Amino acid sequence: MLLTLAGAAQAKPLPGAPPRSPELEARLQAALAKSPSKKNPRTRHRSADGGPIYTNRLILEQSPYLLQHAHNPVNWFSWSDEAFETARKLGRPVLLSVGYSTCHWCHVMEEQSFEDPQIAEYMNRNYIAIKVDREERPDVDEVYMTAIHAMSGRGGWPMTVWLTPNREPFYGGTYFPPRDAGTRPGFLTVLQRLQEAYAQDRLTIGLRAGSIASAIEETLAPAPSVGVPGTDDLKSALAQYKRRYDAANGGLRSRTKFPSSLPIPLLLRAHRRTGDPKLLEMAKKTLDAMRKGGIYDHLGGGFHRYATESTWTVPHFEKMLYDNALLSVIYLEAYQATGDEVYADVVRDVLAYVAREMTSPEGPFYSATDADSEGEEGVFFVWTRKQIQQLIGPELAPLALDAYGVKGRPRFEGTHYVLRRDASIEQLATEHDMQSPEVKSALAQIRQTLLSARTKREPPLLDDKQLVAWNGLMISGFARAGLVLGEPAYVEQGARAARALLEHAQPDGRLARYLMSPARPYGVGLLDDFAFLIAGLIDLFEATSDAVWLESALTLQRELDAHFWDDQAGGYWISPDDGEKLLVRAKPAQDGAIPSGNSIEAMNLLRLYTLTTNEDYRIHAEMTLRAFSETLSEAPTGHSRMLDALDFMLDRPKEILIVTPDGSDGADPYLRELAQVYLPNRVLVSVSEPQARALTAQVPWLENKRALGGAATAYVCEARVCDLPARTTDVFAKQIRKKAEPYP
Repeated sequence: MLLTLAGAAQAKPLPGAPPRSPELEARLQAALAKSPSKKNPRTRHRSADGGPIYTNRLILEQSPYLLQHAHNPVNWFSWSDEAFETARKLGRPVLLSVGYSTCHWCHVMEEQSFEDPQIAEYMNRNYIAIKVDREERPDVDEVYMTAIHAMSGRGGWPMTVWLTPNREPFYGGTYFPPRDAGTRPGFLTVLQRLQEAYAQDRLTIGLRAGSIASAIEETLAPAPSVGVPGTDDLKSALAQYKRRYDAANGGLRSRTKFPSSLPIPLLLRAHRRTGDPKLLEMAKKTLDAMRKGGIYDHLGGGFHRYATESTWTVPHFEKMLYDNALLSVIYLEAYQATGDEVYADVVRDVLAYVAREMTSPEGPFYSATDADSEGEEGVFFVWTRKQIQQLIGPELAPLALDAYGVKGRPRFEGTHYVLRRDASIEQLATEHDMQSPEVKSALAQIRQTLLSARTKREPPLLDDKQLVAWNGLMISGFARAGLVLGEPAYVEQGARAARALLEHAQPDGRLARYLMSPARPYGVGLLDDFAFLIAGLIDLFEATSDAVWLESALTLQRELDAHFWDDQAGGYWISPDDGEKLLVRAKPAQDGAIPSGNSIEAMNLLRLYTLTTNEDYRIHAEMTLRAFSETLSEAPTGHSRMLDALDFMLDRPKEILIVTPDGSDGADPYLRELAQVYLPNRVLVSVSEPQARALTAQVPWLENKRALGGAATAYVCEARVCDLPARTTDVFAKQIRKKAEPYP
């Protein structure tokens, strides 16, 4: 019998589930008593007092996504040996469901199937059901998403996979409707057919599962490569992006638009090396289309997950920390490459949103906000014409409607508008017979009025776990923006998050996967946790020249090398050598919405080598790129961030030192000059002479560098060979603006 918040008297058993031990029931009740707020607003089955009727094992978990399913009538297990051992003892197949807390179609499948008592009862009687948060366990997700691609040629979430008790997949898909619809079988029908097949012909099922497992291993743990990637891979990727580019709308030609589909950093790097104007045009067109379109939240700041159509107007409304972290850096680089202040404004807006809405009291950053509120997608963000007119008033309403593209047929559900910002201040001034400063002031007032009204709506749910990996990306965003935009508060925001992670996310000396407030660590740190955090710490070091950040990065790098490095073939495994043994130990290389850990780590190694001159880092970087040279050659557009690292390796990265006398702050003019230059392949140290002497052990090329004549002096070097010391910013500007070498 299950217990609810209302007490045992009103409790109902999970339909079809076997009785559970008194010990487990006591644990469930204790968990409910401690976390009564952990309720899913989509929960259909509630008692008279509003509490959930059903409770399953997921109430014992910490992941917000798993807790969303804790009151389904399904007898869910978390990913565990216990689940598979139970399946083995009972002779049942395993139903694995993988998703994440802000996944819209995960919510739909939950409401339609996992809240359905008939479907839940069939699952409970015939399967062992396991629920996994892909953000908590990307290693598990990687294995079984590879299986889904092998079986169906496509993937996505929710991911639904049928396994043997040996963890081998034999069937799978993504979203399934609950009941048959035309010729498409529903989830209940598929459950019934596969259970019958498993019961009647387990040998065939086992052979199929073994074959799929072999295919997964071949994909995720590729054979060692003997080649070394080169400029041909870069040129091939650029040629493919040019062919697939959407000249009308930016991005790639597609019915849906993902910010990550066209790799702006690679285009900017290649333009710097080749001078090809087409590459810069592609980058600018895409960035402009995104910042003007509905994928950008013009009131609250920040980017939504992706656009559901080709003009970037109607987004999928969830907001992910990683998108906003990555895009803040991309717009920052575009600002440096073009000098266009509008890109810097986007960065400021995104970082203001993250600081305001996505930052925990302890400092680290939250993961995401949902697309849904009030039981529907997008209602928090969209508007009717009448709503805007009533809020703004007759005097400014025409300007508001024109500024935010509220004209023509509503694009969202045929009734509401997603706000866009296509018209410039100057265009609006001309159209409304106003002066530009007057328009700018009026738009600030309009924005604040609409934003204030929006805050009174029911907000989307917040996923408040603080993933180390995604925090690393966001730390990079704040640190780099602080350096380039001359905003120390940004650097401090990133440093505050980093200090909290270093203090609280290393229980027993090993990096955790995530924190939950107040600073409680959970899970085992994986490759991207190490790689992304190391990158953020290097960025903090460059922004502050505080040795603690470099030393912390080097410490994490040593741990990563000790437990994740493949010393036979090169590259890094997704999980540590002393971690859980999954069906396959993956070595990820392909970039998706988030860069692969190996892509970022290849760049980390090159930056650390350039800083420290430690040859081990250079060798590991080259071995990592060599390990994936075959896949880079076959599918270069799937590895764009690794191509960024390749561009770094094939360049002559600059070592830049700005040294000042003791207690002097004379570096600022040099830093302002550097901020105006797009120079991606470089390392930076800005220190006083005493700091330089203290850092020499870690950064040997600082030795004997002095502030000449008692004034700030800049040194611009390549492979430890330096130009003449620059004692004026004019000389420094010429040195850092030397034309980049073309690809060999």
